[in-house]
Amino acid sequence: MVVLGFLLGLLCVYLTMPASDYSFLTLPRSLEDLQVLRDHLEIYTSDYTVQVLVGYCVVYIFMQTFMIPGTVFMSLLAGALFGVFKGVALVVFAATAGASSCYFLSKLIGRPLVFSLWPDKLSFFQAQVAQRRKRLLNYMLFLRLTPTLPNTFINVASPIVDVPYHIFLLATFIGLIPAAFITVRAGIALGDLQSVGDLYDFNSIATLFLIGVVSVTPTLMSKNNSERLKE
Repeated sequence: MVVLGFLLGLLCVYLTMPASDYSFLTLPRSLEDLQVLRDHLEIYTSDYTVQVLVGYCVVYIFMQTFMIPGTVFMSLLAGALFGVFKGVALVVFAATAGASSCYFLSKLIGRPLVFSLWPDKLSFFQAQVAQRRKRLLNYMLFLRLTPTLPNTFINVASPIVDVPYHIFLLATFIGLIPAAFITVRAGIALGDLQSVGDLYDFNSIATLFLIGVVSVTPTLMSKNNSERLKE
């Protein structure tokens, strides 16, 4: 049913677009693929903005829901087509919606998959969530802002370790903004990128870690205060 919903969304977009050769519409797997896709979609973005936006969101959410690699290319594409501010808003919306879809799908059928693929990570995550239950939002923000755990794992494991959806949603929405800004901004100068690795230089990674440390500081301070009161 989930797949059918995505297919219907893409079909609606296709039926409202002009007759043309759309063989260029493939998921980008390299910067060269992305540049080709950008060059073609730029023709349609001004006259068929709604269709391009809907198609973009459907594809991005589908990729997030089913853990398909390549969303970084979609984020770059948003910058190339829509600019920084619209691009960031689009990426954060689509990424949050896709993560939410993955969360609920995992809640229904994901437990065996998570236990088989990431048993050690799951044990670590479960222990950390249990320890930080009172300040869970800060910890989830830290995870979203830093590469401590992969975002894909966070999406599928959060319902398994009983992270409430409202905390998952808020941490995802806020926590993805800095990385989305870095990627979308890079998409504007797509031709200057030599590799995806150029996105995250030392300064970018250091900034994300700094924001992450700030987000988790209240949790650490609360823990220290509780230990002092016990003494």
